[in-house]
Amino acid sequence: MTKKSYAKVNIFLKISGKRGSYHELVSRFVRVHSLFDEVTFKKGTFSKFTLAGEFGCTTEQNTIYKAYKKLESLSLDVKAYFQNHKVIVNKNIPEFAGLGGGSSNCATFMIMVNEVCNLGLSKDELSSIGATIGADVPFFIYEYESANVTGIGEIVKKFDEPILNIKTFTPPIQCNTGDIFTTFRDFYYKEISQKERVQLLNMSSIDILDTFNISFANDLYLPAVKLYSELTPTQYNIPPHSHFSGSGSSFFYINK
Repeated sequence: MTKKSYAKVNIFLKISGKRGSYHELVSRFVRVHSLFDEVTFKKGTFSKFTLAGEFGCTTEQNTIYKAYKKLESLSLDVKAYFQNHKVIVNKNIPEFAGLGGGSSNCATFMIMVNEVCNLGLSKDELSSIGATIGADVPFFIYEYESANVTGIGEIVKKFDEPILNIKTFTPPIQCNTGDIFTTFRDFYYKEISQKERVQLLNMSSIDILDTFNISFANDLYLPAVKLYSELTPTQYNIPPHSHFSGSGSSFFYINK
């Protein structure tokens, strides 16, 4: 069994407030059809949960393993299944790049397990579990092409619009998300107004990209540049009006 695990970009990302140690956001997440990993369940005999792939973390730190532990606690069938199957991830989405690769892998794994182990969990139930693992996981659980995402990532509402031909470019820079949020709080903190919130949530993605520049569209861009000065489109052979996804380091643009 193999399933594609797509990347995402943030068409816009604005901070709307704080919730404890978390930042609440207002954002548009869009699936990237040109960039995906592949998650495969392969038969075999295994004494423990086995995960194969080129990851920048240990198995115990991996979002797929964390999802496995959550689902295993719900059904003995999950543990039994992975005594007879291993998980293989063919990685294409760069890690630490603002493209949601780890969250996408986690969500794809959960959807697959829900099917093969007949857990009968709804999308909402899977999303609630996924939100305890990573803020971006709920978006990938719902498998929407485009969605408005609010709260700390747990509120996902489908946004109907044409599929965009999105191209991504990831510089060889691993952005530290925690450091970028700290810099945002220390030097750039602001909250989106209700007027801007309503405007952005109702605009099409293509209109947002055509109307707003990179620093307005993403509140984390200027903090990222303060920490990593080379994070400007002019440093690379990409269109000058490219935009910035998440906390980076990836840029994206529309191939019209």
